[in-house]
Amino acid sequence: MNSTVLVTGGTGYIGSHTAVELINEGYRVLIADNLSNSEPDVIDGIEKITGVRPGFEKLDLCDAPLLREYIDRNSDITAIVHFAASKSVGESVEKPLTYYRNNLVSLINILEEMQQRSLSNLVFSSSCTVYGQPDKLPVTESAPVKKASSPYGNTKKISEDIIEDCITANPSLKSVSLRYFNPIGAHPTAFIGELPSGVPDNLVPFITQTAAGLRSQLKVFGNDYNTPDGSCIRDYLHVTDLARAHVVAIKRLLENRNKKNYEVFNLGTGKGISVLEMIKTFEKVNSLKLNYTITGRRAGDTEQVWADTSLANRELGWKAESSLEEALVSAWKWEQYYRKNK
Repeated sequence: MNSTVLVTGGTGYIGSHTAVELINEGYRVLIADNLSNSEPDVIDGIEKITGVRPGFEKLDLCDAPLLREYIDRNSDITAIVHFAASKSVGESVEKPLTYYRNNLVSLINILEEMQQRSLSNLVFSSSCTVYGQPDKLPVTESAPVKKASSPYGNTKKISEDIIEDCITANPSLKSVSLRYFNPIGAHPTAFIGELPSGVPDNLVPFITQTAAGLRSQLKVFGNDYNTPDGSCIRDYLHVTDLARAHVVAIKRLLENRNKKNYEVFNLGTGKGISVLEMIKTFEKVNSLKLNYTITGRRAGDTEQVWADTSLANRELGWKAESSLEEALVSAWKWEQYYRKNK
């Protein structure tokens, strides 16, 4: 197998793990990333794991002429996995135009280039944020898409609409949108992992940075929700499981096994875990005590959400296989490795 896959945002958290899984499956991987929220030495980590160095170019996908020239030079690309996007919910509330410009213009530019050439296969990095606070749990793909609670979430909803509209207008295009729940953990080698810039938005890197002494205290936003222990509930899946789903989606498109030109799948474990459960499990599996405190609720937080993954299990033949314990061990291993080798 020697198909060439372009991974946009491939030095990011999920993108880098997906690059590893694609290389391990025999694909030639090219990475385009503007490095606005990632480090170039991630490429070294991918090479350490796989023994193969992916092609890399620093590229702003919002620059249409540069993207066109890049794809002209790499005319053997047969599929694109599109991760590149700004992703902080809080920052998106403060800088909505930055998020709309970056996340939507980059996608539009990619779709325009795909339409200009015989490039028809796109896997899109979407999010469970499109569901908001669902009416029913677990969430299926047929659940209504609700008004987004942040500009970031809205860019995911709008992006899905843009892709679907483009496919309606141009049936030669095919796309799979993968709606992630909450990816956590790191590659078991600890050569790549989650590396947020500044103060982490996500729970697990805040946990590991608190354990490492980089943060004085972990804040739990609310213990008065209508959940068993009062803290918010999410569906946390290991990032390597999530990465494997992208490989399966690429194969589905390249082998024309897609049932429709536009398909959507939930990716999660199908199980909800509370914030306090996460903290206690991390402490147990890593033999640590965390300094945490309960504070007030955070604006925009959904009370509880977890996935119904039966469609992905059935159609993609994919399911999350790693345990919560394995994910939290790998996250702490990565944090220690990165701080030691920084």
